[in-house]
Amino acid sequence: MTEEDIAAWLRAHPGFLASRPDLYRLLAPPRRVHGEELADHMAAMLLAERAATRSLAEAAREGDSFAARTHDAVLALIASRDPMETVSQEWPALLGLEHCALAAEGAPAAHRLSLPPGSVARLLPAGRDTLVRSKPTDLALLHAEAAALVHRDALARVPLADAPAMLVLGARHAAALPSRGAAAHLLFLARALAMALQR
Repeated sequence: MTEEDIAAWLRAHPGFLASRPDLYRLLAPPRRVHGEELADHMAAMLLAERAATRSLAEAAREGDSFAARTHDAVLALIASRDPMETVSQEWPALLGLEHCALAAEGAPAAHRLSLPPGSVARLLPAGRDTLVRSKPTDLALLHAEAAALVHRDALARVPLADAPAMLVLGARHAAALPSRGAAAHLLFLARALAMALQR
């Protein structure tokens, strides 16, 4: 499309930008123009920036809260005699989640979910060590009896020598598992669990 085509389309659809205020963040305002139209344009840009700032602030608060809860969970793991029991029994309360478990391919074990071969590679493709999912799949497989409570989950690869494994966290509320900035904390939890299991 040429610039003239775009301009003609916008003239034919005058409400387009008003219905999509997020686009104002991408537009450069006109310069040396005065009057009501410029004021409306600038007001729309300000509203879009305020909304974006609020969103960033909320994400930062959620990230900080998850980081603090992660530290509490690792401290509980350090003191634990049975790391997998600590993950399944203590971590949900410490992390503010509905479900926490180690899931590994292979034979069933106490406090561990058993996965069919190839599950970890399917759910965490190569190059992905963590994943926060707003529309989780395989709920019964990954969250067992807590499946009905889980509306958001996170997966983190656990580096075990004997079998492909991952940490599975399930939340009822999105704020409990933030999508922004959670990867480093999820990796920290997964690596701390791997070290605890090697003791």
